[in-house]
Amino acid sequence: MVLFRSKPQTDTADLKRIGAKVRARLDADPAAYRIPVDDFEIYAVGEFFTRPECERLMGVVDGVARPSDTYSNDGGRTSYSGDVDPTDPFIRMLQRRIDDLIGLDPAYGETIQGQRYEPGQEFKAHFDHFRPSDPMWQQEMRNGGQRSWTAMAYLNAVEEGGTTDFPKVNLSVPPQPGALLIWNNMACDGRPNAKSLHAGRPVIRGVKYVLTKWYRSRPWN
Repeated sequence: MVLFRSKPQTDTADLKRIGAKVRARLDADPAAYRIPVDDFEIYAVGEFFTRPECERLMGVVDGVARPSDTYSNDGGRTSYSGDVDPTDPFIRMLQRRIDDLIGLDPAYGETIQGQRYEPGQEFKAHFDHFRPSDPMWQQEMRNGGQRSWTAMAYLNAVEEGGTTDFPKVNLSVPPQPGALLIWNNMACDGRPNAKSLHAGRPVIRGVKYVLTKWYRSRPWN
């Protein structure tokens, strides 16, 4: 007979600590601009990657891109994506640069994922953090815990469309080559922030290339 159920693991204390650490790091960095929106932490760094780096990275993305997979079958993501080779010296250099910017141990970061969006492709509104209702929740809790911060870089300009929209805070960010966005998927108390909802709007003309790196509450396996 079961008298009680254990509460789902949430890593709230760790997420609160990580949020405070990254917040302090970015607030002290003159290159990081905190975008002024209410109750959601999001920063931007212009020209974080150089044009030659972006061009090289687009080739890397083309080499790994496959039809995107998501945790659900709702058809919300229609791009091409793939994990880059984390042992490649060029990729390792870029990963170290992102790790140093936000001040987290590299062990907490997932492998960088590249994404390519062609005309008509999009990623509908979603959260980067996991929810107990997600099919992979228990596995992800064992593999490094909850996602804390997201770092996403644009690699090129898009002729039309392809903005990253945060509908809960009325923010829309157009692709800008080399620009890096960094946002906290948690609120300041370490709990999932509903205002982190975001979408990759459909590309209308051109092709959009981005890189995304997620960080966990514990070392990622």
